[in-house]
Amino acid sequence: MAMQGPQKTVLQLVAVVLTMGALSWASVPFYDWFCRVTGFGGVTGVATEGSDTVLDQTITVRFDASKERDFAWEFKPVQREMEIKIGDTGLAFYEAYNPTDRPVAGQASYNVTPYAAGAFFEKIDCFCFTEQVLQPGERVEMPVTFFVDPEIVTDRDGKFVHTITLSYTFYEIDLPEGYAALDAGENTGADLTTNQADG
Repeated sequence: MAMQGPQKTVLQLVAVVLTMGALSWASVPFYDWFCRVTGFGGVTGVATEGSDTVLDQTITVRFDASKERDFAWEFKPVQREMEIKIGDTGLAFYEAYNPTDRPVAGQASYNVTPYAAGAFFEKIDCFCFTEQVLQPGERVEMPVTFFVDPEIVTDRDGKFVHTITLSYTFYEIDLPEGYAALDAGENTGADLTTNQADG
């Protein structure tokens, strides 16, 4: 039996909604992949080793730090900028400090400006690759190892870049399971001690 007009319209609308939902879900990983491949939006590349080519031409790399609002850590670059040969491996440090009386976990996101440089800024190792946990009162220096791909000097837009800014933003995340259990155990132990003393 042929489908009635109203029923057909409803099914078409449902199909459209489901299709839009699927496209929306798929667009997030696709956009992330696109940014990593092209450097669009200032997303950097990841390299397993340094460049085979080092040019005499230098470039200035600036370092910036921020954190989400109400995040307890103090976070800053150890050095504000460095001049490095294009293709040479650079090593920079960021400092983080947890002034609270509890373990706090954080994850850093990053980007590079100008965006034209994103595809040519290669990280070899970075604290942003993994979550970071700082104990109460702990202060650490976290390294990032990188180089600027020599191909930047022949790129249509990249060849005009003389200064690159690497920016990190730290966000608080849930403690890993082991830390969370330890923290809960310490709190429970303190409560038990208090209760026994009161008894």
